[in-house]
Formats: sequence, structure tokens, C-alpha cells
Amino acid sequence: MKRRSLIWLSVIAALSVIVAVQVMNSTGEPDPMVARADVPTVAPGSDVLEGIVIVPQRVRGYDYRRAAFGDAWDDENSAPGGHNGCDTRDDILDRDLVDKTYVFTKRCPQAVATGVLLDPYTSATVPFTRGANVGQAVQIDHLVPLAYAWDMGARDWPDATKIRFANDPANLLAVAGRANQDKGDQPPGSWMPPNHAFWCQYAIQFAAVLRGYSLPVDQTSADELRRAAATCPSH
Repeated sequence: MKRRSLIWLSVIAALSVIVAVQVMNSTGEPDPMVARADVPTVAPGSDVLEGIVIVPQRVRGYDYRRAAFGDAWDDENSAPGGHNGCDTRDDILDRDLVDKTYVFTKRCPQAVATGVLLDPYTSATVPFTRGANVGQAVQIDHLVPLAYAWDMGARDWPDATKIRFANDPANLLAVAGRANQDKGDQPPGSWMPPNHAFWCQYAIQFAAVLRGYSLPVDQTSADELRRAAATCPSH
């Protein structure tokens, strides 16, 4: 029960980051845009990118280093869910999969052994079984890719901020492996989920992460995020 409680606290904390960023705008006033985890809504006339700097284009430095963001899925981080006894990947699998069974592993005493992913990127149903080929069917995606964040300014962050960003549940989703590979490090201006029904949620959460970490966005991606947010229901 303690393990499950920690997971749910992590999920609530991650979602609170998204809501908090969206509820308050850059001037500290209530933001007209309000989003929930399941069905985001956007007030008519509001801008999903309020408070986010828009730059003409992404300038690739070709100096990106994954290692700068720490060991992959290391539990030793300050993000919600860090230091809870399970690595970040196991936390996200536990949050996003359904019909789960569990197994003890060195990296997590209650890790997901089997489960089902209802993939938001493709709307496909993807079975998950822990094993040698575990990463092929289900992968954990950084909504704002690490390499994109690096090019947009994350290269200059303190190490602790880089590690937090790489493990922040607000920037992570379990998705179909093929879709994640297709996306790579592309921002919304060059890649959006094939499942158009998820565009609203994708745009809202992508923008929330940018805003939460004071990252800019390139103009082409800004245009795409605004188009995607326009598919959200109003309130």
C-alpha cells in the first residue's frame, strides 16, 4: 500500500505542475486556460502559448549529450516520484498502463510485469510484457524531447535541473515504441501524434512543460501547437 500511495502522490504532483502552470499566467494573474488530465478545455480567445517566448527557428548545436541529463530513468532526482524506490520508467509504466501485474526487480520492488497500453499517439492497444525486448512495444517518450530542449537552452541549465527535466512525469508518456521512434527529437512543427484525437492534450501538455521550464518554442511549432489547441473543447 505504501508503494501505491507514493505512485499516486507522484501522479498528482505531476498533474499539479501542469495545472499550476496553466492556471497562472506570466503576470501572476489567473490564466483563462484551464486543463485537466483527461479532457483539457481552453477558454475562447486564450493563447495556449501565453508566457512562452517564440523564436524564429530551432538552431541545432550538434553538441547534444544524453549523458548530461543523468543516467536514464535514475530514481535519484528531484522530480515528483524521485527517491521513491523505483526508477522513473517503472513509475510511468505503473501510471500509464492498465490491467497490470507486478514483479520484484533490483530497480523497483513492485515493477510492472505485464500490462496493456492504450497508446495515446496511435490509439492502438499495445500489450506489455517485461523482458529482453521490453522496449520495442512500449517506450517512455519525453513530450518535449531532450535534444530539442537542449537546443532551446537546456544546455545551460544546472545539472540538477537537467536531471529533473529528464525524469519529470509531466514531460513523460508511455507510448507505442514505433511511434516514439518516428517522433525522435522532432518538435510539433515537424511531428504530431498520428492520433488526431490526442492533439489537444498533446498541445496543452507540451506548452505546459515549455512554460514550466521557461523554454522557448520555434515559430513553426508554435503555429502547430495553436492549431492543435484549437481542437480543444471550450468552457
